[in-house]
Amino acid sequence: MAKDYRTIAEVAGPLMLVKGVSGVKYDELGEIKLANGEIRRCRVLEINGENALVQLFESAIGINIEDNQVRFLGHGQELGVSRDMLGRVFNGSGKAIDNIPEPVPEKMLDINGSPMNPAARDYPNEFIQTGVSAIDGLNTLVRGQKLPIFSASGLPHAALAAQIARQAKVLGKDEQFAVVFAAMGITFEEADFFISDFKKTGAIERTVLFLNLADQPAIERISTPRLALTTAEYLAFDLGMQVLVIMTDMTYYADALREVSAARKEVPGRRGYPGYLYTDLASLYERAGRLRGNKGSITMMPILTMPDDDKTHPVPDLTGYITEGQIILDRTLHNSNITPPIDVLPSLSRLKDKGIGKGKTREDHADTMNQLFAAYSRGKEALELATILGESALSETDKLFAEFSKQFEQKYLNQGNNVERSIEETLNIGWELLSILPKEELKRIHQEYIDKYYIEKKD
Repeated sequence: MAKDYRTIAEVAGPLMLVKGVSGVKYDELGEIKLANGEIRRCRVLEINGENALVQLFESAIGINIEDNQVRFLGHGQELGVSRDMLGRVFNGSGKAIDNIPEPVPEKMLDINGSPMNPAARDYPNEFIQTGVSAIDGLNTLVRGQKLPIFSASGLPHAALAAQIARQAKVLGKDEQFAVVFAAMGITFEEADFFISDFKKTGAIERTVLFLNLADQPAIERISTPRLALTTAEYLAFDLGMQVLVIMTDMTYYADALREVSAARKEVPGRRGYPGYLYTDLASLYERAGRLRGNKGSITMMPILTMPDDDKTHPVPDLTGYITEGQIILDRTLHNSNITPPIDVLPSLSRLKDKGIGKGKTREDHADTMNQLFAAYSRGKEALELATILGESALSETDKLFAEFSKQFEQKYLNQGNNVERSIEETLNIGWELLSILPKEELKRIHQEYIDKYYIEKKD
């Protein structure tokens, strides 16, 4: 039977010390009853003998250490999950905020999930179409993959996230596809943008939204991605759905971890982040994947903003170690009105070769992708050379590559946030651009594909 404790010894910021407890466990939930009858929630962070250090979900204002009492509930934070969560909007605590009654849960799940046995994992090898050429054509997303988006302050990652959420699909299969969208530390305007965009396009019907606003507690920011992933695991592994999880912004999540760590007076690591940041991020990212014998899957696209556009910042740095590539947004492209401003040269999808080719996308996809990368890179070099030495220093072939580079950015990368392209359209645009170049320069494409897809210029 749960006990009520009137032994609150100290309250410091988001932390509270309760003495004389027994049978209390790490990560257990608790309720604080104020003198006016108000109930606030807390979670056990640390047990030291008979002392429990707990973290407050809400503000500490109004808590009186003499009059208030604490009750521990005997379990960690749980989420009631059901198919009816699709089309609904929840806050960072898992409570519905769309003015509709709470869905009736089919089961209660611990939000920390269960580790996925590495031996039971199935290899990601099926294409997911996002409708964005820079991703589908050159940095392909594969079902079960973890592919983060590295952005920066002022870049349109929110619009790209919404575009991917409403356009993503599995091709050629009669399978249910769902999106779980988790937003952490966002403004009210951003939250309103996501909700209205999904409702306007009808994408809300297959989406579950978890929204944590910037003025809400740090503890909610820490639990939001776990709620989203618990929902995704239920939809994928219990209901057999193909689930895409989009989480933005992981930098705000890491900042919440740093805030709690500082309050606990832990020894800080790089830039003040806790030393366990890598482990904590891995506990989230590694919940994506496929299970052998289960037709469901979880594909993850975490989004993070790099402070000062610094790729060596701890959050993008550690994220890069755990995940399978990165999509990088570029400020120069954004300033040139390229939408979405994806810089494809430093971007990488380590599993792209597994999800393309005959029977998945098209037989010429791999060759086209490699040639586009090579031609764009050479074109950028030619443009830089022209800037330094003048256009007269370029050979006729270099001028063609420079023109290719300009056309590539305008026609391939620049598609806007409201245009969805099929993989067929993306590959055809690639061939249209490659046809700017002479056939003899297409050294990375098999001759049979050149004969089939190359567009001859008309005199």
